[in-house]
Amino acid sequence: MNQGTMMKALEWAYDRALDGLPGAESAEELANDYLAESPSRREAADSLVRWQVAKSSASGAATGLGGFATMPITLPAGLASSLYVQLRMIAAIAHLGGYDVRSDQTKTLAFLCLCGDAAKDVAKSVGVQLGRKLTQSAIQRISGETPRKINQAVGFRLITKFGEKGLVNLGKAIPIVGAIVGGAFDGAATYGVGQVAMATFLAE
Repeated sequence: MNQGTMMKALEWAYDRALDGLPGAESAEELANDYLAESPSRREAADSLVRWQVAKSSASGAATGLGGFATMPITLPAGLASSLYVQLRMIAAIAHLGGYDVRSDQTKTLAFLCLCGDAAKDVAKSVGVQLGRKLTQSAIQRISGETPRKINQAVGFRLITKFGEKGLVNLGKAIPIVGAIVGGAFDGAATYGVGQVAMATFLAE
């Protein structure tokens, strides 16, 4: 796994998150469904994150969906599933916040949110402040060389992050205990990513 491979995987997962996979809603449809059942965009996002955490904790929730065979590269099913589930969640939250999820700027921010707690440091290094809803002027600064720099930093960080997951998954050699450990790791990671996405796209 290198940065180039990771970026291809991210691009594929984001496109599938927006266009939908057989048997799954697109990010925009998912956001609209939660909004229809919630009194506010914030509460819709909270419900969305809770449900995605539950799915991630169940481990491999998306791997049974059609479309994974079309990946341009070969990835472990668990990694492909995690990228897809988390990016669809992030894009849905961005849609709830009124962002154009099909813009390059929003896509770059979505990739950044995947870094979880490390996202703020990566963003700060290229002059973008996370932790509050971004203004239009802040979004416009994500142009030129900035997306490339962000994507490089994100790719490096995610390789490290999923390398750590690989070590955790060694525990799956132990029946039951391994599944619990792996599911807890996925759920915690998805929760962290969801909180960063909400702070980026929804917080005032």
